[in-house]
Amino acid sequence: MYIEIDDKSGFCFGVVTAITKAEKSMEGGRRLYSLGDIVHNSLEVRRLESMGMKTVYHEDLPSLSGQTLLIRAHGEPPTTYRQAEELGVEIIDATCPVVARLQKLVIEAYEQMKPIGGQVVIFGKRGHAEVIGLAGQIEEKAIVVEKEEDLDAVDFSRPVYLISQTTQSVDIFNRIGEIIIERAADPNKVVIRDTICRQVANREGHLREFAGRFDVIVFVCGAKSSNGKVLYEVCREANQRSYKIEAADELKSEWFKDCESVGICGATSTPKWLMREMADRIASLG
Repeated sequence: MYIEIDDKSGFCFGVVTAITKAEKSMEGGRRLYSLGDIVHNSLEVRRLESMGMKTVYHEDLPSLSGQTLLIRAHGEPPTTYRQAEELGVEIIDATCPVVARLQKLVIEAYEQMKPIGGQVVIFGKRGHAEVIGLAGQIEEKAIVVEKEEDLDAVDFSRPVYLISQTTQSVDIFNRIGEIIIERAADPNKVVIRDTICRQVANREGHLREFAGRFDVIVFVCGAKSSNGKVLYEVCREANQRSYKIEAADELKSEWFKDCESVGICGATSTPKWLMREMADRIASLG
């Protein structure tokens, strides 16, 4: 059975930077706190926790006075930075540069829309850390839409400025933009800014081709990975024998019955070492 790991799958630049900063901070046994999972992959989180990292949440901040806190690649709203400063918490900011630029754009969009009674619309997943950070730049004065039906919350008699969470689907974003223009009282007062990270988006076409080359596809990603859900659907559309798992013990031998080739790929939050582990386990099953 031939097994191939997709060379374009795995950590994106933002995640690599965050993990590198975390590892460097923990040199010498120094304790580091991460505000939320540093990456949406529980196995990688456990690896870093074994080095001295501890995952904490916003409600834990008051107990971290004098400690070091990592802001992960997803970014945070300004309120988090202010609270940390007031509590005497040292910040290591690992916000992805692409997300940081988008945070500035959200503020610019709001300032552009405010004088003309317009609205900022964010295409993204409600409750996702990146979206919380984006909306927090303008004190939650944005409309978050996950799907077409959510557009009912938009007042189409007013101007609209549409942006996107960096890891969303380009095709769905374009469709959302088309609907906004169709429904807008004045399409000339609609601004659409495609803010999807191309390091992520360009993987869709590549994965579509990759998935079509194999009898079976094993897509590796954490259960919390928003990007993973999008990319897995791309694989599944190209190859119905696609399976999404997080750990090697989830593999099932029956998936590989009458199988001559297996492709292994993953999300931007999937470590290469985990995909290699999957390949070894599949080889032992085969």
